[in-house]
Amino acid sequence: MKRLFPAPLLSLSLWLLWLVLNLSVSPGNLLLGALLGFVAPLLMAPLRPLPIRIRRPGTIARLILRVGADVLVSNLQVARGVWSAKRRPPRSQFVHIPLELRDAHGLAALSMITTVIPGTIWSELALDRSILLLHVFDLDDETRFIEHFKHTYERPLMEIFE
Repeated sequence: MKRLFPAPLLSLSLWLLWLVLNLSVSPGNLLLGALLGFVAPLLMAPLRPLPIRIRRPGTIARLILRVGADVLVSNLQVARGVWSAKRRPPRSQFVHIPLELRDAHGLAALSMITTVIPGTIWSELALDRSILLLHVFDLDDETRFIEHFKHTYERPLMEIFE
């Protein structure tokens, strides 16, 4: 069964999405949607990532709350930095952050976290996944920022995925 339907929820979602987008439940749309829901996951199965093994699910909730709080605080800091740019221009710079996290799922989560938080942009990841290059909108102390980033985001992700 898994060979025919490698992702049954995805198949069902694609079928329903097809029907919603076409605003019709005619026999032709039912058939085309079912065909799309059946064929697309089969063709995309080799592209699916390896299964995830989560070690500490409780850490996920704490990380989500922490990221949510950081998003709010960063929004206020960036807004203040933009509004006061004439008096004190932001000290933006690129920061090289050494990484211990090597899991592909953890790195993907880390990239999404840095994208969501205002004032940080994921710029580059070294080929060996050892150094992350981030652009920071306004940076006071690089060393303190690196320690905060590693402690707040990288360590929980290592607990979750490694």
